Amino acid sequence: MDLRIFTEPQQGATYDDLLAVAKSAELFGYDAFFRSDHYLAMNAGGLPGPTDAWITLAGLARDTTTIRLGTLVTSATFRYPGPLAISVAQVDAMSRGRIELGLGAGWFEEEHRAYGIPFPALGERFDRLEESLAVITGLWETPAGQTFTHEGAHFPVVDSPALPKPVQSPHPPIVIGGMGKKRTPAMAARYADEFNLPFASLEDTVRQFGRVREACLSTNRDPDSLVYSSALVLCCGRTEEEVARRATRIGREVDELRENGLAGTPAELVDKIGRYREAGTQRIYLQTLDLADLDQLELVAAEVMPQVG
Repeated sequence: MDLRIFTEPQQGATYDDLLAVAKSAELFGYDAFFRSDHYLAMNAGGLPGPTDAWITLAGLARDTTTIRLGTLVTSATFRYPGPLAISVAQVDAMSRGRIELGLGAGWFEEEHRAYGIPFPALGERFDRLEESLAVITGLWETPAGQTFTHEGAHFPVVDSPALPKPVQSPHPPIVIGGMGKKRTPAMAARYADEFNLPFASLEDTVRQFGRVREACLSTNRDPDSLVYSSALVLCCGRTEEEVARRATRIGREVDELRENGLAGTPAELVDKIGRYREAGTQRIYLQTLDLADLDQLELVAAEVMPQVG
């Protein structure tokens, strides 16, 4: 079971805060450092203000050496797919092939209004996401020396040189996720290297992974060619008092976190990770909300990681 660190910088973080977490995650042996792609805090002040996901990852690409880096997830409403393909390919080169692209339809209307970003209706957002995936993968997969054309309703592309190419071949891993019953599994089957479920129960995890597997079979794709992952809030302590203190720091209740997140002692985490493994999860993103609490990351690395790897 891969364990990855997943952060929410819009809640309040500087680049140096994120760098400290990423370097600690690298030192402690986590598989990857991911961050959200949001421009507005949720139920928090968010000071000193939002940081751009791909500018952050470009910096981390140069300031780390081995840990994988990515977004969970970039909103397709924020960036045109052509320029996004260029940015991700460049950061992949800057990291020497350690980048992963999580891409979603976008959902947080208030952040779009706050920064003047159009927010179409849900159906159109999914249309734009699907077309973005077609453009990005098409640009990356076009052989060197050839051009790429896409006759799309939202993002038509004509005779693109399809440059630059990412370091990873055929392209950086693409992560798609969510609880959509039809279009989400279909897009995952067509484009994804990994399917992610954020904050889902064991029952919903089994159900949605099953839909993705069925979508793969309907397109003659091997369902086992995807990685299946979950994202859960992290709150781990050696004692009940330490768990409670960490829950208070992130504004959550211990009982709720035990029910819906990954909370408790290291032994409790090992047990719950085992249950997600039985549900089909192969990788877990630990949503780390207190970026100053590097001791928690060290605790999980020392007492949980060896038992679930």
